[in-house]
Amino acid sequence: MATQRTFPARRHHPASFLHHCPDTDARQGKHGTHMHQFINGQLLSGTSGNTLDVINPATSEVVETVRLASVTDLDAAVAAARSAFPAWSRTTAGERAGILQKFARIMEERAAEFSRVESSQTGKPLRLTREFDVPGTIDNIDFFAGASRHLEGKATAEYSPQHTSSIRREAIGVVGSIAPWNYPLQMAAWKVLPAIAAGNTIVLKPAEITPLTSLMFAQALTDAGLPDGVVNVVVGDGASVGAALMQHPDVDMVSFTGSTAIGRTVLEAAAVNAKRVHLELGGKAPIVVFDDATLDAAVHGAVAGSLINTGQDCTAATRAIVHRSVYEEFVAKVAERFEGIVLGAPGDTDADLGPLVSFKQRDHVAGMVDRARGYSKVVAGGYAPTDGGLGDGAFYRPTLVVDAAPDSEIVKDEVFGPVLVVLPFNTDDEAIRLANDTVYGLAASAWTNNLQRAMRATREIKAGCVWVNDHIPIISEMPHGGFKQSGFGKDMSAYSFEEYTQVKHVMVELDGVIEKDWHRTIFTLR
Repeated sequence: MATQRTFPARRHHPASFLHHCPDTDARQGKHGTHMHQFINGQLLSGTSGNTLDVINPATSEVVETVRLASVTDLDAAVAAARSAFPAWSRTTAGERAGILQKFARIMEERAAEFSRVESSQTGKPLRLTREFDVPGTIDNIDFFAGASRHLEGKATAEYSPQHTSSIRREAIGVVGSIAPWNYPLQMAAWKVLPAIAAGNTIVLKPAEITPLTSLMFAQALTDAGLPDGVVNVVVGDGASVGAALMQHPDVDMVSFTGSTAIGRTVLEAAAVNAKRVHLELGGKAPIVVFDDATLDAAVHGAVAGSLINTGQDCTAATRAIVHRSVYEEFVAKVAERFEGIVLGAPGDTDADLGPLVSFKQRDHVAGMVDRARGYSKVVAGGYAPTDGGLGDGAFYRPTLVVDAAPDSEIVKDEVFGPVLVVLPFNTDDEAIRLANDTVYGLAASAWTNNLQRAMRATREIKAGCVWVNDHIPIISEMPHGGFKQSGFGKDMSAYSFEEYTQVKHVMVELDGVIEKDWHRTIFTLR
């Protein structure tokens, strides 16, 4: 039976994120209007004339009302970034590292506040923001503070008898970045840190429904000593401000994280000015469980990997491909775990799982599950709860689906919610084929105690990351990025500098000879 979904009335929260922060007056306009644009080192109000409520999806309370940016605001942000670029790109690696080190310590001091605000705008349990989102962001900052001092090209050498050559690795210029709503704080870090550590300046457009911690992030960077204009945050809608950022003639590079469909439009827009593009797009990650796997470990990994961030993660485990000999036991154990998951609002200390980011997203997930009932079986979840005080939020029970055909919508398309589909396989060849039977290639995992099987899986599964006997952990030192329609380029790690720098060959003539031998191929002195 289809679950009826309604939109509860919104309720205003008595306090905004700015009221929790120090120096509140500096963050408000003359009439107490909150500022939601960060341009050239200042918090400003958007001039589009349009507003948008930032909603806590766990309670439907209005956390903040944002005055959205206009294209004029975007132009000002790009101009600030362009003006700041020459000086910032000439700072030493040590100077940039010093600012980032101070920034990390400021973030540690404000960690509790960042956690509260991140939870309020996304509905995430505080357990997740305190133990994952904020600590992960601080670790990223510390990493790039160190990595910025190791950004180098190739040392001078002679590859021609008459010349010496070296490679300079230089900043690209102004970066236009568009970040998604699922991890607002961490995505701001992933976009901003490698860009500025390499000497670029940046205009970041966060998702307009979750912009608050991105603004706090930019303010904290300024407090750490970052020069005005190096990092700018513009909060506007995608159709106008996002499109203008991608096409802006003074933006040298575009970095986008989001859906594959929108990624294609980014490529088209960037092609007009031949901008460099970095894309991190969708995913449909398989978790392949072989017959020799430690089954309980695979079950735990599947539950954690599929439900992290309420499944709103492009690396989340979405397709469990399980050997037929352990298939039924795996399904039963995952279903039992799913049924025991506790849903709740951010402040609920017992909550394992928060809501979807919005009712629109919840309806998208529910619609896919409801359609799947016509060709598969839902063995756990599959509905929006209304009991236990959850009726005001965009909650959806963890959902387990079986008996779906490999070419069905629920198996092929990105759900982006707490939904796991289980498929059986008989042979290793079939398992690898099913794992690769997707247009995506962001992440995957293989569960086995056989070394040869593990090595084959890591070699033959086409994904940017393949875990063995685990699913979802990421670390700052290692790259994150996809194959196929999951995009190209890397976030995190020193590999991300490949996206945010350009290579220049410098060649110096050594001999002082006026007439070079090769000149005679062009002209003869008479």
